Amino acid sequence: MKRFFALILAALCLVPCLVGCAREDMTIRLNKDGTGALSVTVAIKEAYYEELKDLGVDPFKDKDSFEAEYDGDKYIGVTETKEYASFEEMQTALSELELPSFRAKQIFRWLHKNGVQSFDEMTNISSGLKELLKERFEIIKSEIIPTRKIPQITDEPVIWRYFVDPLKSVLISMQVDANEFVERTVMKINTEMSGAYVFSSGKNMGTFKAVGFPEDVGVFYKLDEYEGYSWTAHGRYPTNTPGWWGGAHPFTLLDYSIVHNGEISSYDANRRFIEMFGYKCTLQTDTEVITYIMDYLLRKQGMTLEEAVSVIAAPFWSTIENKTDLEDKKKHIYLRTLFPSLLITGPFSIVFGFNGGLMALNDRLKLRSMVVGQKADKVYIASEEAAIRIMEPDAEDIWAPAGGEPVIVKIKKDIDI
Repeated sequence: MKRFFALILAALCLVPCLVGCAREDMTIRLNKDGTGALSVTVAIKEAYYEELKDLGVDPFKDKDSFEAEYDGDKYIGVTETKEYASFEEMQTALSELELPSFRAKQIFRWLHKNGVQSFDEMTNISSGLKELLKERFEIIKSEIIPTRKIPQITDEPVIWRYFVDPLKSVLISMQVDANEFVERTVMKINTEMSGAYVFSSGKNMGTFKAVGFPEDVGVFYKLDEYEGYSWTAHGRYPTNTPGWWGGAHPFTLLDYSIVHNGEISSYDANRRFIEMFGYKCTLQTDTEVITYIMDYLLRKQGMTLEEAVSVIAAPFWSTIENKTDLEDKKKHIYLRTLFPSLLITGPFSIVFGFNGGLMALNDRLKLRSMVVGQKADKVYIASEEAAIRIMEPDAEDIWAPAGGEPVIVKIKKDIDI
């Protein structure tokens, strides 16, 4: 059965997801004394509004809504007006409106820097995203991703997923294959489409991000209704970057995924190198760059997993010098010389998911813990043995891999992936 690329779009604005089903209007009054007022109206077609409510999403919850008719269609909407002491206060005011169809920072940027006066002029918010997908893909199916409303997960964006197939005419004109085309589209959306980002883009892989504990995220996304041959999860406590939906792990691109514990001191050098090849780091965490490095080495450079490891966790020069296998020594000298900017330094442990298996890897000095266990035909990888024991109390052959030495697990050949 043909698998279509699944682009799961977490739209931080409701409007791009409801093109054709929503009406928006904004009125701004600026007085000579520096005070002003802001009025915002958002209306959704009645039929679509009821459909959203059936899915557990009520964009007008706790608001005084009204019914209106536009061009023969019934709409449900809300209007809010507030007075403010200065134009600078409007950024704060927008966030206080709590309307899910826009973010305060985006609208403030358009108003203050671009001088627009209505949503219709905010072209990259209202229709750019959907038009981009139509121009590049055959959209097989689009829907809000199924979730459960639970009190532990709050302030969720509208999470939309598209099952798409790249248009062959576009592939031919751009002279790229489907994987390269999807990767370029992901980068374009994440850098140019304000209010939306792609966090999953694989044929045979799905990603579920949220701000919350992993067990609650699983309930929220109804993971009990999914099946898979490998699963990765990570509870992240961000120390240097904001904790937000886009910054949650795993980080993915195509059928590759990364969960990462640690801190990359070489991030800036890694980022500068990888962005020369079309990748863009926009999600405010160092883990993102590892995902793009692995895609670059494996897909674009055609390396094996072992060769990619010899780049990102390369042996010390003294270790290479002492190698007795001359061919192996020559290969490591070549890789270290050609890709010095892709050496990942600092403490880290990662689990890398790929089509057909998983790979676990520590930094060369093993400054972050990582253990591996096994029971029958299942392999478990975690930061601590206690986590493995919760999943499988009778796990056997538990060991801590050496720094810089990968543990590669591949599924049995007779399993259909």
